Amino acid sequence: MTHNPVRPWRNIQRRTSRQIRVGKVLVGGDAPISVQTMTNTLTTDVAATIEQIQRCAVAGADIVRVSTPDVESTRALKEIVAESPVPIVADIHFHYKRAIEAAEAGAACLRINPGNIGDAKRVAEVVRAAKDHGCSIRIGVNAGSLEKHLLEKYGEPCPEAMVESGLDHIKLLQDNDFHEFKISVKASDVFLAAAAYQQLADATDAPIHLGITEAGGLVSGTVKSAIGLGNLLWMGIGDTIRVSLSADPVEEVKVGFEILKSLGLRHRGVTIISCPSCARQGFDVIKTVSALEERLAHITTSMSLSIIGCVVNGPGEALMTDIGFTGGGAGKGMVYLAGKQDHTLSNDRMIDHIVGLVEQKAAEIEAAEKLAAE
Repeated sequence: MTHNPVRPWRNIQRRTSRQIRVGKVLVGGDAPISVQTMTNTLTTDVAATIEQIQRCAVAGADIVRVSTPDVESTRALKEIVAESPVPIVADIHFHYKRAIEAAEAGAACLRINPGNIGDAKRVAEVVRAAKDHGCSIRIGVNAGSLEKHLLEKYGEPCPEAMVESGLDHIKLLQDNDFHEFKISVKASDVFLAAAAYQQLADATDAPIHLGITEAGGLVSGTVKSAIGLGNLLWMGIGDTIRVSLSADPVEEVKVGFEILKSLGLRHRGVTIISCPSCARQGFDVIKTVSALEERLAHITTSMSLSIIGCVVNGPGEALMTDIGFTGGGAGKGMVYLAGKQDHTLSNDRMIDHIVGLVEQKAAEIEAAEKLAAE
């Protein structure tokens, strides 16, 4: 919201972390929490992968991860990196040589899985390649692929095992005088992941990448991620996030931003406050909101819009949004601008009119920001 003051009880005190660079994107420190996703195309299908990356970038993705499981994929990566509008993280699992090849291909970051990448000597070779080519590294600990000795020690995947794995590999990087790294301790279980991240946050000042891995489909995965990531972010933990959904990667980006927007940690696009609709509604709220979401998807300027079906909560919600529409009777409702009643509007003109108001407001905000920057 642009016209309301910041309220102290809404502020989140972020954990203090070191800052690193993933290509042109700063991660950690006072940098905005970045939103990541991962392509699900075959990396060797260069055209399809680039097209998907570009769609994710339009949706707001700051960083995109690309899987590089074989030599053919790391060869394709060079062309993908050259065409990508955002930094590319190369996803490495079982072979350290793929990491070296990805660094040579121009990846901005190498994601390595400690349980799978190999011994200290191989990690040292990966670090050397990262240094030579200006890559950062993400240590990706996963409850599903912990080292055998840790499973034997703890008996099962647990927060202590995950954090110990992460700290062991932090030491490996630091022993090789490498400090441009971030770390994640992911699990598909919300409780396990949250406990591991809390312990990790106390044990290191490294930037933390948040994720609830293999969260599920669009609806179930969104809910699980919102609970897990939302609680951690609320505690101030997290410098970059990825919502893992069995869905189009663009949806991961959208959900990631919605989580951050709900906590006031990032502001991008139009936030629509709308009622679930009931018998009191003066117009079809569900259909209207769906149409507005589609028509306003191109707006990147941060602003708020309330669409409420009746006067029970409509005027109150409109007080706190940039633009509002509250349903009334006789086929018309009230338009609010900056929290104040401005004019009545017939329901049949509502969508086009509101889109026009939002676009006008976005242009005004952009012009004011440009003037302030000069």
